[in-house]
Amino acid sequence: MTAATVTDDKVLYTGRTHTTGGRTGASRSDDGRLDITLTRFGTVGPGTNPEQLFAAGWSACFMGAMARAAQAEGVRLPDDLAVDAEVDLVQGPGGFALAARLTVSVPGVDRDKALAIVEGAHQLCPYSKATRGNIAVELSVA
Repeated sequence: MTAATVTDDKVLYTGRTHTTGGRTGASRSDDGRLDITLTRFGTVGPGTNPEQLFAAGWSACFMGAMARAAQAEGVRLPDDLAVDAEVDLVQGPGGFALAARLTVSVPGVDRDKALAIVEGAHQLCPYSKATRGNIAVELSVA
């Protein structure tokens, strides 16, 4: 299946990786910019896990969406804007699932305005759209 069969929208970028070994393997991007060891959560040693990778990707994407939302609100975001993302691997009656919390720090921006920007970003962010209705997500402003 190609991207063109998935959507009629214009594809802006496609990230490609090759992963072997699952949670105890390795993942490398086709351009070589990502080359990581994967380890199970709770183990020692080098490497990361899918939950950390998802948290990093989502928080970076969310900050981009915040820039658009802030522009719509007429607000300049501070240089020290930060998003702390927590992605939980949970197990319940239906099996394994994810849950997430995004805590946003917007120093120098009025709290109500910051909340509006965060909510706007949640509507714009592709990761937020992909998870909407599928996992529990909590948003907060620090």
